[in-house]
Amino acid sequence: MNFSEFKNKTVIVTGGSKGIGKDIALSFAKSGANVIVTGRNKEHLNHFLPELEAFNGNHKTIAADVNHIQKMREIIDEIAMEYGTIDILVNNAGANIAKPALEVSEEDWDTVLDTNLKSVFFLCQAVGKHMMEQNKKGRIINIASQMSFVGYFKRAAYCSSKGGVVQLTKALAVEWAENGINVNAVAPTFVKTDLTKEMFADEAFKKDVENRILLDNMPKPGDISGAVLYLASHLANFVTGETIKVDGGWTAI
Repeated sequence: MNFSEFKNKTVIVTGGSKGIGKDIALSFAKSGANVIVTGRNKEHLNHFLPELEAFNGNHKTIAADVNHIQKMREIIDEIAMEYGTIDILVNNAGANIAKPALEVSEEDWDTVLDTNLKSVFFLCQAVGKHMMEQNKKGRIINIASQMSFVGYFKRAAYCSSKGGVVQLTKALAVEWAENGINVNAVAPTFVKTDLTKEMFADEAFKKDVENRILLDNMPKPGDISGAVLYLASHLANFVTGETIKVDGGWTAI
């Protein structure tokens, strides 16, 4: 997939060194964008940087935790100063602690909500400020989940956080439309990646997921990246406040 319009655009992808985030970052790099990837694991980021650098562009990886709000603000300021513009933000970093609702601790709840919702808001705020100061159009794409719309076992905190992402996306879209900033979200189902291998080792879980997806195959990271690139492109100029479900029909029933 190649969108030449992204050439020389500055794109930030959080949680981008593995899984879906990695594929999103590579998709933008292949299209000529300058891609900045943040993540907590410095080793993974160091291994990933050469893959980005295989494509033209001024790419960078930054070790950072999205829950450190002030540090992330400083990173956003530094990126804006170095690159001169921030055109696209993809809020991909996320967390889940799978436990029955009766076993979820306050710490568990805070970890999931802070990572999946609080950090998303404050990153949108920091990047949105720079987009407005640039007085130019921008795109923000938040990674939600099919569980923004349906419940599932052992995911009370996760469902709550991802439902919040959808509503946050709508609220920011309403406020920032006059500034030329399109704010949208993508809601994937379970995707087979290194991060979900352990979950799919549980045959009962795997069978349940496969039974709920109407299409024949499980999605690949590229299926999610396609929706993200669409929302970041001119094809979605008149789309804002929307969440695209990439769930193989799970929520259609």
